[in-house]
Amino acid sequence: MKHLLFLIIGSILIIGCSSDDGANNPEPNPIPEESELYFPTIGSNEWETISPSELSWNTNAEDDLRVFLDEKGTDGFMILKEGKIVVEWYFGDFTANDNHSWNSAGKTLTAMTVGIAQAEGFLSIENSSQDYLGEGWSMLTPEQEADITVRHHLTMTTGLDYTVDDPFCYDQECLLYKNEPGTFWYYHNAAYTILDQMVTNATGTDFRQYSYQKIRDRIGMQGAWVKVGYNNLFFSNTRSMARFGLLCLNQGIWDGEEILTDKSYFTEMTNTSQDLNPSYGYLWWLNGKSGFKAPGSEANFQGELIPNAPSDLIAGLGAFDQKLYLVPSKDLVIVRLGDDAGEGQLASSSFDNQLWEKLNAFMNQSL
Repeated sequence: MKHLLFLIIGSILIIGCSSDDGANNPEPNPIPEESELYFPTIGSNEWETISPSELSWNTNAEDDLRVFLDEKGTDGFMILKEGKIVVEWYFGDFTANDNHSWNSAGKTLTAMTVGIAQAEGFLSIENSSQDYLGEGWSMLTPEQEADITVRHHLTMTTGLDYTVDDPFCYDQECLLYKNEPGTFWYYHNAAYTILDQMVTNATGTDFRQYSYQKIRDRIGMQGAWVKVGYNNLFFSNTRSMARFGLLCLNQGIWDGEEILTDKSYFTEMTNTSQDLNPSYGYLWWLNGKSGFKAPGSEANFQGELIPNAPSDLIAGLGAFDQKLYLVPSKDLVIVRLGDDAGEGQLASSSFDNQLWEKLNAFMNQSL
């Protein structure tokens, strides 16, 4: 309960293909051919395991990783290799049954939900968001509203004013014009959160229920979306986050069943989506690019998002260091849920790089 209360209170303050905007996607993250992965049974706690020694990992570095995670306030941590559990650790009084907020790592769930709604013909991300919200959803003129597409919301390029007093507020009076859509990238939570209402209006089903029906229940997850102020946060246990990671590792297919049938959308979602922040897809963070922008900053930073991580890593990153890492080339899914590791960042932090230093030593990997 203390974890739930802490994250609800904290999250009120901090949350954590080509496009029309001129992106030519020069540095795509490769999506490999579908590999043989293990999928845990739906409705069962059974989950196959494989030991680090069977993988020829460096077991001498295992304790160092575990101590590091404990010292950094971790609650739940998992590593999957080809879908099988290599490591599953819980710290303090947190257990496998406890739920934890994903914070902004939950944006990845929203991105897939939008993709499913498009695949089912309910919406198109190329259409104006006005088509699904109606005219007057913001303080913009009708003409300015019409220029903002669903894709702009997915890519953080709506042009809405992120300098407002409350960047989480998506009430009409909080949504003001600042830039032409597609000309500036900024991590604006209000512009993202309003996607929920678009899905609700387009499908005729409440966003939360649609997400449960189309993703959660079909892959054996548990958990729920919880409204916290202006934020819609997903809470689940650690294994459920790992299940979603495994679904995404397999490009939206769960044990032969297509959850996301539009493979082009999946590819676009997990590759550079615009030319303003090469390290951002559709609400997913991307490693291995030439530079990045960070939440809360207008600056451009040179180099990879997480230098110690594999270049093909894609990630869901949430406030207080909630992490969902996927490494397609290694068939890896890594989950970290817990308290803030020390910097209070909305997405990536130095903790990512420190953690990957420990992981590389454990997994006998070199970059």
